[in-house]
Amino acid sequence: MIIFKDVYKSFGEREILKGVNLTIVPNKTTVIFGVSGGGKSTIIKHIVGLLKPDKGQIYINDFDITTASDRVMREFRKKIGFLFQSGALFDSMNVFDNVAFPLREHMQVSAKQVEYSVRSSLELVGLKPDEIINLFPHELSGGMRKRVGLARTIVMKPSIILYDEPTSGLDPVSSNLITDMIRSLQHELRVTSVLISHDIGESFKSGDYFAMLFEGQIIDYGNEFFFKSSMNPVIRQFLSGSSRGPIKFR
Repeated sequence: MIIFKDVYKSFGEREILKGVNLTIVPNKTTVIFGVSGGGKSTIIKHIVGLLKPDKGQIYINDFDITTASDRVMREFRKKIGFLFQSGALFDSMNVFDNVAFPLREHMQVSAKQVEYSVRSSLELVGLKPDEIINLFPHELSGGMRKRVGLARTIVMKPSIILYDEPTSGLDPVSSNLITDMIRSLQHELRVTSVLISHDIGESFKSGDYFAMLFEGQIIDYGNEFFFKSSMNPVIRQFLSGSSRGPIKFR
């Protein structure tokens, strides 16, 4: 379980998080909605320990990561997979070496084990290893790059997976494929997943719970039925895609 308690974070004079309270259900996918620049990425960077709050606590399985040393956090991150918006593949490495990178960097495993893990991870995201392992990122479509990035994310068998705009920049077919992959992996691996996205339609397909971040705070949280039936004017306007009315998204 991941719990945020009164988390504040500022960058210079700009206050981004203003007392975030959020309990993320274990072994389910929680989607965090919000406007661009509103702090969604800031939240998931706190979970992985790339940022520390100015005030407040963040608990993962009852452990307060805000007090953890750098050494402890390095070990902790081995159980957290992070799929970046771009996929963040190394251009100079082929697919095999990209997916194998975390294993070689953090684990002492044999070459045979590395190959087995890489191939298994690629198969889990719907790719055929024999057809793809020797290709380089520039030889892949956008959707394939995301799937290779996802394979690298799960190769360490994380208990938490963080998705930063996983369908951003993809065509509708590729977006739907990535969404299916997220649902499939959630069912297969039973991990706790946190996803941030602007893609409302795809997010409702992949998520189990939904949170709305607005003006630095979580203003509502619940399952799909609860979220879609919310009478909160911010959520109503967000779901309708309207820029008119009393709520102005900045």
